[in-house]
Amino acid sequence: MTWEVLSMIGTVAFAISGAIIAMEEEYDILGVYILGIVTAFGGGAIRNLLIGVPVSALWEQGLFFQVALLSITLVFFFLNNLLKIWQRWGNLFDAIGLSAFAIQGALYAVKMELPLSAVIVAAVLTGSGGGIIRDLLAGRKPLVLSSEIYALWAILAGITIGLKWAVTSFELYTLFIIITFLRVLSYTYNWKLPKRFNLAIQAKKRNIES
Repeated sequence: MTWEVLSMIGTVAFAISGAIIAMEEEYDILGVYILGIVTAFGGGAIRNLLIGVPVSALWEQGLFFQVALLSITLVFFFLNNLLKIWQRWGNLFDAIGLSAFAIQGALYAVKMELPLSAVIVAAVLTGSGGGIIRDLLAGRKPLVLSSEIYALWAILAGITIGLKWAVTSFELYTLFIIITFLRVLSYTYNWKLPKRFNLAIQAKKRNIES
């Protein structure tokens, strides 16, 4: 039951995320649906490819596709109201999707009795894969690769589940809330991972700007 609930939460959150970003980029209705679906299911497809599960397994999730399509439709036809909400709460949808799908991906790998390393990879790819594809298709630099602390929270979920620190439904839902809260804190307070800057490139940029 926990699996299905988290999958549904993640599907709705990421479908909305993809659809609204498509509208921000002024995509037509087909582009909105495509980006919403890709965001909702892209992470799961990448995960399945890397851990050896047929990608065709995604097409068996009829209910989830219907829910994703319904979410995208609601976003598209109630654009004005949802865009106002997105401007304030858009990152929250992204945080919810990341947390739900990271836990779902880790549970999937544990169910297949894969090692801890594979559980962590499954959590990261399921939690952030759809967002990476979404950003690339929208012509944006992928958030997970460039700024803020994003994939780290998916890694935390993978470690927690892989080491069986969270097993029961209560523990998994608690982990979901914690990961979502940490993600919200990271973008609220602009937490970032260390970067290695090329001084020559930075100097060249400053010369061009001046």
